[in-house]
Amino acid sequence: MDDLEIIKKKKLEQLKKLHMKGEKTMGNKWPDTPIQLLDADINEAMKKYPTLVVDCWAPWCGPCRMVGPIIEELATEMKGKIVFGKLNVDENPQTSMKYKIMSIPTMLVFKNGILIDQFVGAMPKDMLLQKLKPHL
Repeated sequence: MDDLEIIKKKKLEQLKKLHMKGEKTMGNKWPDTPIQLLDADINEAMKKYPTLVVDCWAPWCGPCRMVGPIIEELATEMKGKIVFGKLNVDENPQTSMKYKIMSIPTMLVFKNGILIDQFVGAMPKDMLLQKLKPHL
């Protein structure tokens, strides 16, 4: 075995150990930007992050585009407390129907995989922050 193969094997073993431990030894690896969510992976994200706020939006929605930068700021500021996700309702109809999204932007707040709150409409950063504080 050459040096490169030895390094690859060691790295793979390290990654397996971390995965088996649930990445607890890697520290707080929560994202500091909104994660892109799909129908196929939203349940996995709800399990992975204790508090998840999902911004349900669409590219053609003006108010959604106004809220986008606010969500990005909050994702950075609240890293380690809340994870923010973005779900394009046009591309993910199953989740949109499941949570009865009728207007966008809509924020879904999940705590330990359970929907605990929902906000509809664009709002300034301060107002959104006040609505999220009880869920910290």
